[in-house]
Amino acid sequence: MRPSIALRAARVQLTLFTRANCGLCDVAKSRIVEVQNRRPVNYREIDIMSPGHEKWRDVYDFDVPVLHVDKVAGGKEAGESGLSLEAAKKLMHRFTVEEVEEAVDEVEKASST
Repeated sequence: MRPSIALRAARVQLTLFTRANCGLCDVAKSRIVEVQNRRPVNYREIDIMSPGHEKWRDVYDFDVPVLHVDKVAGGKEAGESGLSLEAAKKLMHRFTVEEVEEAVDEVEKASST
């Protein structure tokens, strides 16, 4: 399946760090869906409790949901190895649709200069 034109044009990657049975994570996901309905963004979720995600569990164990807003690496969605604690703009816990869109705007602006 090919990505849509809108997704190919997306310059921003949203990565939600989450865990199962997390009410705040469910709210965060619904807000991200609202953002996706308004503009093209790449999106992925990482369950910090899944095997192989110990690095993220160590960092975000008591902080989920955490949303990384970052530029798309090399014009493609980066693998997990492309994630960076330092480079991404981070939104934690109870963020709004407007805060996500503002972060996306900042990342888009920074990546176009």
